[in-house]
Amino acid sequence: MSLAAIDAQARRAGLTVLGGLHPGPEETLPAGTATLVILGPDGPRFHPVFAAAPEAGDGRPDPVDRWSRRVVGEMAASLGADCLFPFDGPPWPPVIRWLRETGQCWLSPVGMLVHARMGLWVSVRGLLALRARLDLPVPPAASPCESCAGQPCLTACPVGAFATGSYDVPACTAHLKGAGRGTCLAAGCAVRHACPVGQDEAPPPEQAALHMRAFLVSNG
Repeated sequence: MSLAAIDAQARRAGLTVLGGLHPGPEETLPAGTATLVILGPDGPRFHPVFAAAPEAGDGRPDPVDRWSRRVVGEMAASLGADCLFPFDGPPWPPVIRWLRETGQCWLSPVGMLVHARMGLWVSVRGLLALRARLDLPVPPAASPCESCAGQPCLTACPVGAFATGSYDVPACTAHLKGAGRGTCLAAGCAVRHACPVGQDEAPPPEQAALHMRAFLVSNG
């Protein structure tokens, strides 16, 4: 078993490996966990897989979360692993901290996580708790934000929701309900689109709109 083999299996299911870590004994994880592998959507390749799944069209709540439970659960069973999900809680698993500990993610200037390959499009669908200690790649030496000319993420939001250094959720949701219906709500967050990293990993409009609508329901 290797991280590359797990990534190949994940990609057949519309997912990809975002990183892995060897957790310390202080972590609250299934007994015997030696490697934690974090899975997220495989950019624009995720949506066709999800759209063809039964969860996408059954009309029940939380289709993406239910799809994730099934697909990641099937992967875990095939690998003899346990699985965890970022939406299980409280208590919520410390997914943001784990992502940063993989060495593949950093805090961006706007406070979102930026991934070495996915850019600001990084999100987590599930985690595999493996009993095998896998070899992990050497992470990049620095965040891509350190060499980013102009840092366009800082000025991309049409309502300046990140201008104060923290996320102004009310300003964002008000925009999505009004002038942003045909832009951010329909095609995805302008800040995420502005990041030079992960331009090829941007979701198609229908996927971005699905997630933005879910965000609006949760926060609006």
